[in-house]
Amino acid sequence: MTTMPLDAAPAVAQRIGELLATFKLPTAAAQLVPRFVQAGRDDVLPLLCEVLELEAGDRRERRIDRLRRAAHLPAGKTFETFDQVRFPRPLLVGLRDLARGAFLERAVNVLCFGLPGVGKSHAAAALGHALVEAGHSVLFTPTYALVQELLAAKRDLELPRALHKLDLFELLILDDIGYVQQSPDEIEVLFTLMAERYERRSMLITSNLVFSEWDRIFKNPMTTAAAIDRLVHHSVILEFAGPSFRTEDAKKRAAAIKPDDAKDATDDDNYTKPTKGKSK
Repeated sequence: MTTMPLDAAPAVAQRIGELLATFKLPTAAAQLVPRFVQAGRDDVLPLLCEVLELEAGDRRERRIDRLRRAAHLPAGKTFETFDQVRFPRPLLVGLRDLARGAFLERAVNVLCFGLPGVGKSHAAAALGHALVEAGHSVLFTPTYALVQELLAAKRDLELPRALHKLDLFELLILDDIGYVQQSPDEIEVLFTLMAERYERRSMLITSNLVFSEWDRIFKNPMTTAAAIDRLVHHSVILEFAGPSFRTEDAKKRAAAIKPDDAKDATDDDNYTKPTKGKSK
């Protein structure tokens, strides 16, 4: 009979107990290793540990797949496709630090500011993808779409249930908060959402409007101040500067057009298709 090296036995036994506890099998976690040792079969524990590791890995992959489907993150908007050359080092360092996920435990908010097209939404989605891969629950949604859902829930007297459902996500990513339509009912449900998650769950918000312009969202100065106060109390602020990606891409495409191509395109634009009519 082959026995485990003595120095490996405690580590293997401890790992088996940890895995079984993770699987929510407390009795097995407490009894399995001692029973095998008492039966003189401690030699099989490394193999058993290997099988349990496979089960843990499979469970993790299934969980991540469920989290990925529930997150509604834009496909392809990851850190791998993020043009890091365009951004200052402090911003990139901040994003990498957030990707570790520690801020979620402290219910810290992430606030991304910048003009349209500078990469805020891509960065938010990339962070969401990284957190999902680490096993965290994330929901990505345009702000206006979520506000409409909450309005519908309020009309159906289901707002508390809808807020509870959102509370299941460790991070709620609200993209483009400046595009909320700003009716009184919309302002109310948006503020209620922020108040519900305050100091309990994290939010990531992208905005084209700086704080001094948020009265265009919440209208009332008191409501604006209260919303900003709740978001900023525990927060990380990321500022995105530089020209718009979309504008630069359009300029590159225009510059790549040859003179002859441009002439042909102009000729095509000026071409009028003959219309059919009765001959006179």
